[in-house]
Amino acid sequence: MARSRYRPIPFAEARPMNEMNTTPLIDVLLVLLIMMILTVPVVTHKVALDLPAEGPRNTAPPPVHRLEIAASGAYSWDGAPLAAAALPQRLAALRADPAQPVLHIRADGEAPYGLVDETLASVKRAQIEKIGLIDNSRFAGSY
Repeated sequence: MARSRYRPIPFAEARPMNEMNTTPLIDVLLVLLIMMILTVPVVTHKVALDLPAEGPRNTAPPPVHRLEIAASGAYSWDGAPLAAAALPQRLAALRADPAQPVLHIRADGEAPYGLVDETLASVKRAQIEKIGLIDNSRFAGSY
């Protein structure tokens, strides 16, 4: 058998350590470093916003147009019947209006979903940005 070189120090010869134990200090510094690494990206995170330019504000509200879709699939524009083929021209005229009107869309609850989806796609193709879906509160409890 090989002899071990370990030799226990007798209690009488044991002396206190003269060096400072730096392990707890290093642990605390590592925890602080990790906290800084995690919080700095949150603090420096930016959200890009396109804010309106400063200038004179128009106090008059923009004109509002209503596009209604009946249960039968018929369109009406501001209460007047509108042919489905004339909808893209009407949306293009709305987009070209310098008053920047708002388009309110109201679809009957029994209107075919595909027709409503096609209408919203036409509005998107016309690049109309000011849209409001109105009278949807009727369907709040139906789900």
